[in-house]
Amino acid sequence: MRRLFIAALLLSVAMPAAAAPVDDLQGVVRDHWAWFLKNNPIYATIVGVHDYDDQIGDYSLAEADREAAQAAVFIKRLDAIPSARLAPDEQTNKAILRRLLSEQVEANGFGERMMTFSTLGSWFQNFAGLADNVPMRTKADFRSYLTRLALFPKINAQELEITRQAVAGGYMQPCVSLDGFEKTITGVIAANPEESRFYAPFKAARPFDVSDAEWAEMKVQAKTLISGTLNPEYRKIGDYYRTFYYPKCRQTFGAAALPDGARYYDFQIRQQTTTTLTADQIHKIGLDEVTRIRAEMDGLAKKAGYASRQDFIHTLRTDPRYYPKSATELMGAAALQAKINDGKMPGLFATLPRLPYGVRAIPAETAEGSTTAYYLPGSPPAGIAGTYYVNISKLDQRPLYELPALTAHEAVPGHHNQIALQQELNLPEFRKYIASFTAFVEGWGLYSEHLGIEMGIYDTPEKDMGRLSYEMWRACRLVVDTGLHAQGWTKAQAVSFMKENTALTDANIDAEVNRYISNPGQALAYKLGELRILSLRHKAESALGPRFDVRRFHDAVLGQGPVPLDVLEAQIDSWIAQQLRTAG
Repeated sequence: MRRLFIAALLLSVAMPAAAAPVDDLQGVVRDHWAWFLKNNPIYATIVGVHDYDDQIGDYSLAEADREAAQAAVFIKRLDAIPSARLAPDEQTNKAILRRLLSEQVEANGFGERMMTFSTLGSWFQNFAGLADNVPMRTKADFRSYLTRLALFPKINAQELEITRQAVAGGYMQPCVSLDGFEKTITGVIAANPEESRFYAPFKAARPFDVSDAEWAEMKVQAKTLISGTLNPEYRKIGDYYRTFYYPKCRQTFGAAALPDGARYYDFQIRQQTTTTLTADQIHKIGLDEVTRIRAEMDGLAKKAGYASRQDFIHTLRTDPRYYPKSATELMGAAALQAKINDGKMPGLFATLPRLPYGVRAIPAETAEGSTTAYYLPGSPPAGIAGTYYVNISKLDQRPLYELPALTAHEAVPGHHNQIALQQELNLPEFRKYIASFTAFVEGWGLYSEHLGIEMGIYDTPEKDMGRLSYEMWRACRLVVDTGLHAQGWTKAQAVSFMKENTALTDANIDAEVNRYISNPGQALAYKLGELRILSLRHKAESALGPRFDVRRFHDAVLGQGPVPLDVLEAQIDSWIAQQLRTAG
């Protein structure tokens, strides 16, 4: 069957186009999606395709090269289709698929692809969360899960080999970004297998189609795999990291210090922001935004009765009444804020997603070095809700006044609302599930924090300063990221700039700066995306006047899924023109 599939795919690539261009495009899109799912079997399960439930994929560099070569073949097929003969929606599908494929090819040419240790998530952490991302309801689901657990040594060997090549080639993470990183590995190891994250699915109720005897046998198999296979593999990662990787971490900070690093950073800017802005231009935009937001913070501080912005921020950082006394208090406050935001949604959107979301704590082994919160998408086909993850470590560094802005960004109207809607759109599968342009996704998240003003959730000076601090945080990212990777900044400079201009606590600032150091360019997308969405809203309000409907505007922004910022601008311009025609 596998040979027949590959033969059919190669034949479809080789045969000349004889159908209409739209038919040709649909064929490329269909073939690409089938190819993507085959290469990403776990993701196939997540989106409801069960053909590869007994596989985990090939993580080797050789496979990455093969996939880049096939991506180039898909690009040639797309280029043979005349765009002028396609409908506008099909032109957009073609352009987005081509962009994704070309970025895949380009990214594969950089040695930075070998940097598999990351503060944003490494292979061993992603695998530890497997049960949170695949369906776990039937006998087949649990059998598939156990099969995949047993296959971990294969991908572990591949990833460790890649990391060895990275070390040999000088592609190392900076030492300063690796503080506490070893715990993200060893923290997964549980002496008692029943306390392991891998065992969590077996603490739930027995699936309806599993007998008592089968359930008991599965539990034994899971504990055996955890003790005999997974724990030793994670110890192997920890030993390698401690003995061979960390001693060779680099003392430099920026991407420019890596082989071909300056060109890699330029690529990251283009990919993450979907713009042609240079690092210097982005740095200047950041400084201008810092100046603007600082003035707002000064005004708010005086209105709240403080002599200066610094005095207000000092109080916010040091007064214990603003901090949770327990993890339960923090999770309860986050959940309450999420429900408050839920109740505001119909006033801002005509179309809402059907998929719900939950609130969970960030896994303990990664929490101390992780950001304050994040969102992981759910899957309607797999029956998995979205999840708003909250960091419950270092409670004296998790102020409650930040929760309104944080929840608006990570849950609703931010990431959950946007991503869950994306999964329900009438779009090709690749656009529903894998087309995720950071400038759009994170720009929407930051814009959602701004929407909190209209939602009325910043109802105290402290909460409003929390919002402004979060906006300042994203403006500072433009300055700090480009400073670190293009202007030779040190970590101390970056930390000092963040501390001077935001109300973030020391732990959050340290985790954030480590993130920028480890993941060049990713942090640039937030503010640039938000600024573009805000400018488009202002354009729509000006053009439509009293006919402007914020609910319809938001539906127009989200209704085509994530797109590059220039495509979004063209879509909103078209929407404005259509609204004017309808009104006339």
